[in-house]
Amino acid sequence: MTPVLHVPAFEDNYIWLIRGAPGQVAIVDPGDAGPVLDFLARERLTPAAILCTHHHGDHVGGVQDLLRRHAIPVYGPARERIPGLTHPLAEGDRVRLPELALEFAVLDVPGHTHGHIAYYGAGMLFCGDTLFSAGCGRLFEGTAEEMYRSLTKLAALPPDTLVYCAHEYTAANLRFAIAVEPDNAEIRAYQREISERRARGEPSLPSTIGRERRINPFLRAAEASVRRAAERHGGRRLAENVNVFAELRRWKDDFRG
Repeated sequence: MTPVLHVPAFEDNYIWLIRGAPGQVAIVDPGDAGPVLDFLARERLTPAAILCTHHHGDHVGGVQDLLRRHAIPVYGPARERIPGLTHPLAEGDRVRLPELALEFAVLDVPGHTHGHIAYYGAGMLFCGDTLFSAGCGRLFEGTAEEMYRSLTKLAALPPDTLVYCAHEYTAANLRFAIAVEPDNAEIRAYQREISERRARGEPSLPSTIGRERRINPFLRAAEASVRRAAERHGGRRLAENVNVFAELRRWKDDFRG
């Protein structure tokens, strides 16, 4: 299993460092260079590449400062403005990192932003702000239809795929998931597990695609229990799964549970 290290940033971001040998790392979504540079120096690691999923500042704000210290390639979505971008990417492209002996497939996953991409390889998914554990990103630029297609694409990955999303939102997302499916025992068990992990100061991530299929309401729009909850909340019948998803997203946007 490829080691993946986490660097906390801001209030709830995770910057992921994918480690290769000897001492090489790829940096995923460096919103802030400071904690990354400190971590690299402390652990005696050398960056080999930067992988960006989308253009938001808390994901790319540290790129230029890192490039001032390290002349390394920057991979990111071709449809968005990424600082220092050297390798514009879209679905079907592949990212080969010989220093890490790794290769990632690029997936287009618009919804949170127009050009959002994800990186999938070696049993790992780096999905930025598209999929969260028990949640998904807000629709800042894309449509519900785009996000639903993106999440459906990610949900089709192998169930043991490790999910490295970019924020520590799991506990809050699980409170919403329970509101949608109060009788889902998997959600309640996961809630207890996450509570214990966070109490020990551990990150809630990574999750897995298999777990998300069982507990994440945004991947469960086809389930009768989720549809009924969304219809109750919206006060109307929802004809298609994408309509269920859209109602869940509106509900979550205003949820204060």
